[in-house]
Amino acid sequence: MPGRGEISWKTRAPEGARREVSAKRKGATWVFYTRERRYERWEPLAEPSLEDWLKLLDGVERRVPRRLYPPDEPTRVRRLIRRYFPEADV
Repeated sequence: MPGRGEISWKTRAPEGARREVSAKRKGATWVFYTRERRYERWEPLAEPSLEDWLKLLDGVERRVPRRLYPPDEPTRVRRLIRRYFPEADV
C-alpha cells in the first residue's frame, strides 16, 4: 500500500513484534496503517503512538525541502501531536 505521497517506517509494536507503519495525508488529517509482514494486508491503525507521530513529523520535515509537502505541513503535524499528546514537547 505505501505509494506516492505516503511516509512509511519500520518499528516495534508495544508487545515487541516487528511492524511496518505507513501514514498518508487525507484532507487535513493523517491516516495511519500497519502490518507485521511484507505480504500481509495493511490494517488501519486506530490510535498511533507518540513515537509514530514523531516518525511522521521527521518524514514530513525531510520531504519539505524536496517540495513533496508544503512548508507549513510540519507545523500542522506538530499541532496534531500537541492535540493528541498534550504532555509531549514538540
